[in-house]
Amino acid sequence: MSDFARQQSDFQRGILADDDTILSEILDSPRETRVALFGVYRYAYGSRLVESMRKDHELLHRYLGDEMFDEMGHAYVRARPSEHPNLRWFSQGLPDFLKAAAPYSEHPVLSDLAALEKALNDAFDAAEGEVLALDAMAAFAPEQWNDLVFAPHPSARRIDVSTNAAAIWMALKNEDTPPDAATLEEPSRLLIWRQDTTPMFRELSSEEAMMWDEAADRIPFGVLCEMLATYDDPDGAAARGAGYLHGWITAGLLTAASLRE
Repeated sequence: MSDFARQQSDFQRGILADDDTILSEILDSPRETRVALFGVYRYAYGSRLVESMRKDHELLHRYLGDEMFDEMGHAYVRARPSEHPNLRWFSQGLPDFLKAAAPYSEHPVLSDLAALEKALNDAFDAAEGEVLALDAMAAFAPEQWNDLVFAPHPSARRIDVSTNAAAIWMALKNEDTPPDAATLEEPSRLLIWRQDTTPMFRELSSEEAMMWDEAADRIPFGVLCEMLATYDDPDGAAARGAGYLHGWITAGLLTAASLRE
């Protein structure tokens, strides 16, 4: 390794891993020590990453405020140094970090808010896909419906949150005062997707969430209706299933329907 390449490696390690080896090759200035001078680079690197996190998690930033968000962001930078050249992917691990690292893990609404914003960002960046039209369903005879399987749109995401993060997110988005954070008696089941160019989400009932999760695994419609029959009135299961399906199609959540092979 050339001397220049070694210096580059030491410089990078000094920023990413707080290794002070490089300090032996930096001179103090008349006004500042080498530690302070190199600290500028360390701080600038972290601040640039935190700035990108503010853009990816705008409402979490609004919820925490500048000081608390920046403190959290620098903690994340130290715990999970960037491993991707594209800043878009740097904060992908933020929900897991907030769930596991104290003191943030003591406030589960933070990881839920981060997970919701991550899912919305991922939906926005997802691949394009055909959108199944409602009139396309007329191509299938009634006796074929039991064997229909469905393909979800590439932008569709499903997450469960244990807190009222969705209500807080909506209040922040509308620039209203958010409600106090609260843990829910049962998880809130959220479906996130991109409609045209706009990422959005809505809460699902436990029944609809079950049907969506199974439909996304290409379980046939007839079997889905049998599953719905275990949730509520068995006689109305097929009608409820058709209602959920109608809602998914009109929202642009499906790309195709086909007969099970």
